[in-house]
Amino acid sequence: MSRIGKIARRSFLVGSAAVVGGVAFGYVMYKRPVANPLLDQVAEGEAALTPYVRVDASGITLITPRADSGQGAYSVQAALIAEELDVELDQIRVDPGMPSPAYYNTALSAEAAPFRSTDDSFAAQSMRGVMDALMKFLGMQITGGSTTVPDSFEKLRLAGAVARETLKAAAAQQTGVQVADLKTARGLVELPGGDTLRYEDLAPIAATLDPVNDVTLRDPSTWRLVGKAMERVDIVAKSTGTQSYGIDFEVEGMVHATVRTNPRRGGGMIEFDSASAEQMRGVQAVVPITNGVAVVADNTWRAIQAANAIDITWADAPYPAEMEEHWQTLSDSFVEDRRDSRMRDDGDVDTALDGAQVIEAEYRAPYLAHAPLEPITATVQMTEDRVDVWTGTQVPRFVQSNVAKLCDMDADQVFVHVLMMGGSFGHRLEDRVVREATEIALQLKGTPVKLTYSREEDMTHNDTRQIAMARGRGTVSGGKVDAFDLGIAMPSVIASQMGRQGFPVAGPDLQIVAGAWEQPMQIPHYRVSGYRAPELAPITSWRSVGASTNGFFHDVFLDELIHAAGADPMEERLRLCWHAPSRKTLEAVAEMSNWGAALGPDKARGVAFCLSFGVPTAEVIEVTNTANGIRIDNVCVAAEVGTVVDPVNFENMVQGGVVWALGHAMNCEITYSDGMVDQQNYYDYEGMRMFQAPVINVRGLENGDAVRGVGEPMVPPAAAALSNAIFAATGQRIREMPMNKFIDFV
Repeated sequence: MSRIGKIARRSFLVGSAAVVGGVAFGYVMYKRPVANPLLDQVAEGEAALTPYVRVDASGITLITPRADSGQGAYSVQAALIAEELDVELDQIRVDPGMPSPAYYNTALSAEAAPFRSTDDSFAAQSMRGVMDALMKFLGMQITGGSTTVPDSFEKLRLAGAVARETLKAAAAQQTGVQVADLKTARGLVELPGGDTLRYEDLAPIAATLDPVNDVTLRDPSTWRLVGKAMERVDIVAKSTGTQSYGIDFEVEGMVHATVRTNPRRGGGMIEFDSASAEQMRGVQAVVPITNGVAVVADNTWRAIQAANAIDITWADAPYPAEMEEHWQTLSDSFVEDRRDSRMRDDGDVDTALDGAQVIEAEYRAPYLAHAPLEPITATVQMTEDRVDVWTGTQVPRFVQSNVAKLCDMDADQVFVHVLMMGGSFGHRLEDRVVREATEIALQLKGTPVKLTYSREEDMTHNDTRQIAMARGRGTVSGGKVDAFDLGIAMPSVIASQMGRQGFPVAGPDLQIVAGAWEQPMQIPHYRVSGYRAPELAPITSWRSVGASTNGFFHDVFLDELIHAAGADPMEERLRLCWHAPSRKTLEAVAEMSNWGAALGPDKARGVAFCLSFGVPTAEVIEVTNTANGIRIDNVCVAAEVGTVVDPVNFENMVQGGVVWALGHAMNCEITYSDGMVDQQNYYDYEGMRMFQAPVINVRGLENGDAVRGVGEPMVPPAAAALSNAIFAATGQRIREMPMNKFIDFV
């Protein structure tokens, strides 16, 4: 057998050992190391040391397969590898790599398992093992769920350590010096006498060696990068306007396209007349696609103008045409035969509510768009034997599979080049733009087709956040919360999202109750029920998914009960909270906000807490009730994440999450009339303005055993803390978003 044949069969163990639950999917298969995908295209003199480290004469490339939409994912992944590889961030290139099962997300199993993140029982751990095995066998390469850091924290440091020790072994073979006598620093292997060898120069020898898998990760006390403020790998490009995004991508011979599809989502196209559009300047073709039509032109602007000139007759929507019907569908779903789950049922709620003075409330949260600033785009080129796709995506393996099906090719003939994204918030978990670009490219074989949505096409066809409604009933006794019964109704996010990917979904959708059922509150009689409403308009994951609505529902209702009991909002939450790390976030935010101290005239505070994505998060918002409306002055946030990888990026992520959450809670909604979205652009979907942005103080706690992500957990408590602060300032309880329907903001 040739040496290349042997190398191609090498693999690298990237995860921890399986737990007992892995046997459900075949323990031996689960334990089997994943193949190194970089070896499929290894060049002469290049060492693909692990699936994450490639070294050749031109330098060191770190593979960062979790997508970057501005949250610093490439930097944090690179830093974790570099920590053990002994290179600095200014010495490396980053590359998201090609899609591969090797890059499956190990952290998704925690959210998929039907156990609280605070549950470390044998059953919980076993089920997480089962779900992790499933993720591995399906090759679920997904960016989402605040899993980039949890997924990468050990795996990528291990990859760096393996690469480092393999390079040292190569140096030992070249020099005859014992490995134990070699050191590494700044991309160099240091010899005892002071001479050094560059990693790049050792690559040809390292490529002939088996990876040194027997490594020990370094003690945190020796970390150079992790836990320290670091300069992100993209900071220069973004500061100088040279960062390239999907919207910037160009390739020789490229044509530009845009689409118009049925504004009644999922409805068909009855007929169209494109005669006038075809005569417009720059137009090269008008072609049909699924549920619509595409225009191909010599630039995007001309394509959009021509698309708007096409006369189209659309079919009806497959969901209720008017917004009132959507709300009525949710209201009608609070019935036993639509109950999807009851994950929390402590004490005897029915008896506690029977005959007592019951406090009742109903809450609403609207559909919301993702509306990232970068226009949605994808470029596809199809030839006889391959398809190339250039786009920003969080699901490259789904893209690869779906394009292969459309083109009747094998998946390994589809090459997905993942590009930097200018925002996502869950939008890029969908791949409609890629499918439509592929449909156009199929009709223009050999020609690269760049499809760009107009802002209006994206806003009115966005798979939105779920619409949701909640109903709470509760009682208080002796100045304490005694009974808490919350029912939540929404369509299934997972069924809608995964249905478009062809994945059948069985069993309860835990997103219907996420951010509510798992709260660490020890209320004597405590019940949370999820009701699965019929499918309405298409929905998908939106930043923090089910918790984005349920954190608001759960905590505002808890605040109402605390007020009815006459208790202090902070003290009662602390009394109820049994989970020590969660208590510490409440204690920290109380200290940060100087809770209990007197405020000036017309000022008030509100507190909220939510445990989501395994991250306990407490927020206090201070507002002023002015003559012209509510002004948000200060926000304090404390979150328990186990380890803060980059304090600067952590603070930015938390602050961004708070601004995102508050802007939507104040001002934003997506509504339907005649089956079509009413909001067309940013002018009628307005987030928080700069003059409204408060001072946001952040504290990251590191008391937990597990390492967690922060992209999403800051969102669920923010709207609740704002609502609670407004009540404290005005006596007006706001139970529905957007809040500007009921109160003005300045």
